[in-house]
Amino acid sequence: MSLLDKIPLPMLLIIALALGLAPFSPQPHLWEKLNMLMDGTLSQPIDIFDLLMHSTPAILLVLKLVRMRTLKHKQSI
Repeated sequence: MSLLDKIPLPMLLIIALALGLAPFSPQPHLWEKLNMLMDGTLSQPIDIFDLLMHSTPAILLVLKLVRMRTLKHKQSI
């Protein structure tokens, strides 16, 4: 968790947006891969890798925000 604490929030936000929305046209990879996951067509290794690569920064961002909120809540008690 200390590694997650060391990542600056603005940088993580920019990376999450950039990778989450890349490529910007015709459709972001993350959206495409999530649709494939919901349709049950996400079976190629490259597609699974794309999903992991494009979603990792967003997952880290959510984890960091939850951790920040948890630490803030613990400090107020």
